[in-house]
Amino acid sequence: MSFASPPAVPYHATAQRPEWSALPARLRAAVATRLGAPVVQARTAGAGFTRGFAALLRTADGQGAFVKAAPHAEQPHLVDWYAREAAILTRLPASLPVPRPRWTLWEAGWYVLCLDPVDGHTPRLPWDRAELSATLTAFTDVTEALAEPPAELTALGLPHLADLARDDILWWGEVAAGREPVPPLPAPARGRLAELVALESRLPGYAAAATGLTHGDLRVDNVLIDTVGTAWFCDWSWLCHGPAWFDLVTLLITGYAGGLDVDSLFAAHPAAAGAPDDALDVTLATLAGYHLTAATSAPPTASSHLPAHQRWTGGQALAWLAHRRAWA
Repeated sequence: MSFASPPAVPYHATAQRPEWSALPARLRAAVATRLGAPVVQARTAGAGFTRGFAALLRTADGQGAFVKAAPHAEQPHLVDWYAREAAILTRLPASLPVPRPRWTLWEAGWYVLCLDPVDGHTPRLPWDRAELSATLTAFTDVTEALAEPPAELTALGLPHLADLARDDILWWGEVAAGREPVPPLPAPARGRLAELVALESRLPGYAAAATGLTHGDLRVDNVLIDTVGTAWFCDWSWLCHGPAWFDLVTLLITGYAGGLDVDSLFAAHPAAAGAPDDALDVTLATLAGYHLTAATSAPPTASSHLPAHQRWTGGQALAWLAHRRAWA
C-alpha cells in the first residue's frame, strides 16, 4: 500500500487559540495564585480543533502545569466538555497513561482545568514505527483497564456509543433520504450509497453489545509521545460505553494514509478481539459519512482547519474501505 496523502494541515498546528496574554487579567492572576507563583512562560498547544485556551505554563519557581480554559458566555459547550473531562480524569484508573487533574476554578466568567504537564509531542506523520508501537501498546493498557468499567466512572452517567451513533454519527442514511447533500466521493465509492447505508446501520447494534468503556475520540492529535517514547492519551471528554475497536479504527486511519498494513495492525490488536467480522468496514463507513458530511458545516467556535481535517479523514476512511472491499 503506497502513501496516500498527508493531512492538509499538520496535526501539531491545527489549533487557533488565545494566547496567555489575551486572557482577562483577573483570570491570569487567579491561575497564578493557584499555581503558587507568577507565570513566566506559556507555550500554547498547537494541536486540536477548538478555540479554547490550552497551554503549558511555567512559573517563576520552575514548576509546570497544563491549563485549559474557556469563557462560559462565548463557549458554553467547551466549559461543559472541560468540566466533564475533569470529572472523568479524577476517576480513571491511576495506572493509565493519562494526564492527571490538579484543580479547577471559575474566575471572570471562565472555567479553568489544570492538569499535570506532559513533556511530549504529537506523533509524527507518516507514523514513526516506534511511536505507533508505543501508542498501540498504551491503548492496550487502556482497553484492558476499561473492559470492566469502574463503578465510579459509570456513576457519571456516561453516554453510550450506540445512542451517539443514532443521534449524531450516522449520516449516509440521511444522504440517501435526501436530507443531506451527497458529499464529493472518489470514483470507487460512487454508486455505493446503499452499501454504505447498510454498513453504518450495523454500528448501533454492535456498539450496544459492548460491555466496556472507550475513549470516544482517539485521534492522533489526542496522543502525546513523551521524551522517553511513552504514549499518553488526552482529551477524555467523550469517554463512553462502547467497543474499543471503534477507537482503534479512528487512530489507524492515519496509518492507512501513511501506507502501513493497517488491516494487520487492527486484527492483531487486543481491542479487536471478539469484534464482529465486519466491524472494521462498519466503522470505516460510519466515519467516512460522518466526517465528509460534517465538513460542510463546521461551527464558528471551531478552528478554521476543522473542515480540512474532516474532509481528509473522511476521504481516507472511504479509501481504506474501498481498498478492503475491492471497489473498482
